[in-house]
Amino acid sequence: MALSLDMLTRKSGKISQGHTPRFLENNYLFVLALLFATEEINNNPHLLPNISLGFDLYNALNNEWNILQDAFIWLTGQRQIIPNYTCRRKSKVTAVLTGPSSATSTHFGRLLDLYKFPQGEEEEAGVDIGIFEIQHCQQLSVKLSLTFGSFDTILSDRGKFSSLYQIASPDTSLPFGIALMMVHFSWTWVGLLLVEDHKASQILSDLRREMDRNKVCIAFAKMIPDTNFPTLNFIVKTRVQILESLTNVIIIYGDYDSLKFLIVILSHDLLTMKVWVLKSRLHTSSYVHSHEFLVDSFHSGLIFSHHLSKITGFKNFLQTINPFKYPEDNFLAILWHRHFNCSFSQHDCKILGICLPNASLEQLPMKNWKMGMTEESYNIYNSVYAVAHSLHEMIFSQVQIQPPRNVEGNVYPWQLHPFLKNIHVKNYAGGNVVLDLKRKVDAEYDILNFWNSPGGPGHTVKVGTFYPKSPQGQQLILSHHIKWPTGLTEIPRSVCSESCGPGFRKSPQDGKPDCCFDCITCPANEISNETDVDHCVRCPESHYANAHKNHCLQKAVTFLSYEDPLGMALTSLALGFSALTVSVLGVFVKYHHTPIVKANNRSLTYILLITLTFCFLCPLLFIGHPNTATCVLQQSTFAVLFTVALSTVLAKTLTVVLAFKITVPGKMVRRIMISRAPNYIIPVCTLIQLVLCGIWLSASPPFVDSDAHTEHDHIIIICNKGSSIAFHSVLGYLCSLALGSYTMAYLSRNLPDTFNEAKFLSFSMLVFFNVWITFLPVYHSTKGKSMLAMEVFSILASSAGLLGCIFVPKCYIILSRPERNLLYHIRDETHSRRNVLHSFPS
Repeated sequence: MALSLDMLTRKSGKISQGHTPRFLENNYLFVLALLFATEEINNNPHLLPNISLGFDLYNALNNEWNILQDAFIWLTGQRQIIPNYTCRRKSKVTAVLTGPSSATSTHFGRLLDLYKFPQGEEEEAGVDIGIFEIQHCQQLSVKLSLTFGSFDTILSDRGKFSSLYQIASPDTSLPFGIALMMVHFSWTWVGLLLVEDHKASQILSDLRREMDRNKVCIAFAKMIPDTNFPTLNFIVKTRVQILESLTNVIIIYGDYDSLKFLIVILSHDLLTMKVWVLKSRLHTSSYVHSHEFLVDSFHSGLIFSHHLSKITGFKNFLQTINPFKYPEDNFLAILWHRHFNCSFSQHDCKILGICLPNASLEQLPMKNWKMGMTEESYNIYNSVYAVAHSLHEMIFSQVQIQPPRNVEGNVYPWQLHPFLKNIHVKNYAGGNVVLDLKRKVDAEYDILNFWNSPGGPGHTVKVGTFYPKSPQGQQLILSHHIKWPTGLTEIPRSVCSESCGPGFRKSPQDGKPDCCFDCITCPANEISNETDVDHCVRCPESHYANAHKNHCLQKAVTFLSYEDPLGMALTSLALGFSALTVSVLGVFVKYHHTPIVKANNRSLTYILLITLTFCFLCPLLFIGHPNTATCVLQQSTFAVLFTVALSTVLAKTLTVVLAFKITVPGKMVRRIMISRAPNYIIPVCTLIQLVLCGIWLSASPPFVDSDAHTEHDHIIIICNKGSSIAFHSVLGYLCSLALGSYTMAYLSRNLPDTFNEAKFLSFSMLVFFNVWITFLPVYHSTKGKSMLAMEVFSILASSAGLLGCIFVPKCYIILSRPERNLLYHIRDETHSRRNVLHSFPS
């Protein structure tokens, strides 16, 4: 097995005298993970018994030529590159673990994919083609490549990379996890920085979809060129965009190795009030000279890191490892020389033995070293186990088919493919090892908080988890002990517009994302009892919105009651006018023998006064709690009583006209006058009104109804008139009677004044007609109790008009001017009609 690392050292080549190559100490942890896994498997008697695993280590520099050159050196076994042949005679290299960079894995995968033909060992292969240089070599067979970096969709294309397997799980659920975190902290306005590579468009699409689904807006999405050194102009524009944006949360989506230069540049701006959400860990040792800026700027950063099962024994392995235990490891000797002042041989990279006592990797600065598994080293650990288990299964199957012999000599890398593809085992920590993409499950994540430490670069503390397969509501779990940017004690705010509190709704701003909005008060009788609602909710008809528009309150039931000031006033008027009418009736009864009473037809006068008394009492049916009986009686009683009153006035008017307009009374007129024919108008007109009311009550009678709209805090119990046509027909019939009486009275307007009430009847009908004509528009423009009070007032006003216009002048003469209530005051021009006057029925 071979391990190829990206940039293990800054400069390749042998260690020369007087020069110590500088290598990335974090990447050396990958070597130790490979060593630990290999020793663990070799010490396991149940896995690959009688077979030992080994590995070669290659340093792949970050350019395509060096990557391919190192790959050929590994394939051929010597520095002289001989394509399609390997000169290895002793060791069998089965698989290669490529570095964490997807670029390295891509180059290795394409190169290995060229060797798709399985070949056995043929000593004479080189001789047959006549090339002397390769006569001691054998034809190269297909190799296996496992990448331990982050999952890359382009590497999962089996058509292009049939020999390459990815250990890491896909990050398909990560956009959802990031969106859940934004929702958890109520961050709705965020920025995004991501690498502009072949994955950028898909990542941006996935992030936008999840953000939109959770109502989070992306303030800006900045694509970072896929290069180690972005241009100065690009960095300045990015810095200005971040500083000018209102967002306090910025998501950095991409591997740290791809973004480390930009991160370090941004860290120099001391953006200490920003919260950074990252996809991978910060490796401060890459730029140690900048750690003081990096810690301050990225303090409180939140990192989504793949959940790693705890590998028991690895920490103890790191604590006990030293150059004396592994003298062939030159890099370990360099570490001891660098950090523990060991005497060092530059010629062969060996420790001479003079070191600090009890030196171990645990004493290395935390900013440069991690005493535990990283994501990449955990993937290396799983890769070794995947290859070991596949090899174990392959050998076991060969033993079952043929007698055991030199099995190790019959192992070819191409034979591992079916076993490696179907591998599904658990490592010693209980973690699943699956290489088939279709059977891989979404990765689980630990959420780390990047903390500032007093003595140098920060460290990470686990503050939460994200399990995409958990039930809804339990997928994201976060601790309350998260440290926020310096100077903040509460969760930072990151919104385009401040939240709309209860009683308000959101109104989108034109041309801006949904997260930018104005807050508008809820309309009448609508509420919102939550923050940031798009629509207010209308209260039920039985409730009304309070002043703050955040609660619906129960409406109180009300009606025009006797205790109500308006009801009390109308009741007093009704009783007062009815008492006044009874008094007038008493006066007319007491002075029934006087000419002014006799001259105006006493029987009709008594009928009119009695009817007016009941008309004044009729409004009492409109006051109090309505029920079915009162609702029916209100309109029918009002209609019949006013019909009797108006038909009585019509009869009186007709009598006056007949008495004064007939110049020469004949038998017919005398017979009409004596038979009291005009009085029959009353029952005829009343009968017509009774028919109308009967049709009304049978077709659509009045009923008890409630009005929940007129007053926002009350439900008014009222009588619904049922048929509006019937109600207006009754009013129209009454107005037609009034108009007929007015017409008859108008015809007698020039008759002598003495004992003549034609003008009073005419004026009373004019008042009545005007009251009810005015009533109609006012009635339809009011609601609730005001509408009911308007009808009651119209009844009282029209009744008072009849009483005042007809009887007040007569009472004035009877009580105050008795001398005018005598026959000799009749004018000379009426002397000829005296006989007719005396012929009036008394």
